[in-house]
Amino acid sequence: MSPTTTMRTTATTAPPQSTSFAPTSTSSAPPSNTTAMNSDESMKLAIGMALLRSKLSQSQPHSLSTSNALRWKQKAKDRKKEVLRLKNELKHLEDNLRGDLYPQNACCKCYFFDDLQGLSCKQMNHGADHRFSDVLRRRFLRLVRLQKRIKKSTSDSIAELYRDEDTEQLKVSAEFLVDLCEASNLGKTPHYDSLAHQAVDSILGSLNHGMSVGKEAAAIEGIISSLIVHLVKRMSTPMEDECYSDPGSDAQSHVQHIICQLGSVAYVGQRVLLAVCHRIFEQAEILCSLDPFDDSFALIHDSIFVMIQLIELLVSDYLVTWSKNEGFDTSLFEEWASSFLHARKVLQSLERRSVIYTLYMDRVTGELAKQIGQISFLQNINQEIIDNLFT
Repeated sequence: MSPTTTMRTTATTAPPQSTSFAPTSTSSAPPSNTTAMNSDESMKLAIGMALLRSKLSQSQPHSLSTSNALRWKQKAKDRKKEVLRLKNELKHLEDNLRGDLYPQNACCKCYFFDDLQGLSCKQMNHGADHRFSDVLRRRFLRLVRLQKRIKKSTSDSIAELYRDEDTEQLKVSAEFLVDLCEASNLGKTPHYDSLAHQAVDSILGSLNHGMSVGKEAAAIEGIISSLIVHLVKRMSTPMEDECYSDPGSDAQSHVQHIICQLGSVAYVGQRVLLAVCHRIFEQAEILCSLDPFDDSFALIHDSIFVMIQLIELLVSDYLVTWSKNEGFDTSLFEEWASSFLHARKVLQSLERRSVIYTLYMDRVTGELAKQIGQISFLQNINQEIIDNLFT
């Protein structure tokens, strides 16, 4: 074959080869690019979802703690608002009660503690307008009951409940008077005169009515005995800030006056005399063994004189009146007379320190003899007691 023929054959056969291989190369390239792009997008989507899940899992506890903190803060704010609201309501109720008990236009003055230095307990006019006294008594009982509800119960308070209304009033009035007298700076307490006056009237009114009805005698005796013990102890034990107060305006004189007014009733007065004599006996025995230069010596010395003066006031003002009352107890009078003799004997043992104790007790004994001479049935008591009193 000639070269020309060969070249022609090659030329004629070459195009089919190129046409046969070219389409193969062009048809296989597009699927590989699409797969790569799809795999890249899937990878990016998976990475994005993983990052999103990771971020959500990390931020969820923080958001929960934040929401809990906000919820507790809101609860604390609500609780604080509730406490403030209750405090304002309580203050409003107390202000209303104080305004009810002491209205703005009230201009009357209580003379309960006037002339404390006067040697007589008979200063009050018990025949006053009963309608006005009833109003004051009702207001006083409302005040006492409200204070009892808002006051925390203490171990010293009488916890029993009584069925009789008069006994319940007697109990709350006695507790109120004890709390009032045990406060420091006694005379500076707001409305102290009026409150003490109303407490005494309430106690005497409830006592007289309860004794006339004859109900719960044991409960009444327990309340009165507890009241007397607390008042006598308060009178004979001044507080530190009361030791240097002016004579006649101190707490001892105020409490002594309160006891005198309560002692106008024989049931209370006889028990006061007995309790005071026991207290004098205890204090005198302490003085027997106490150094005269001790700081408490002067306080006990003054307390003994206040108690002796209380005996003198009660005997001179009320003994004859008591003897005319059905509630006078002759056996209790004999018990007191024996206790008085014991107290006088102990005070006589202090004569080498101060003879004034004996002189004062002799004066009280002379007043007692004068009063007994006016009471016929008292002259028939134990003759040994009479002989010892007047020898």
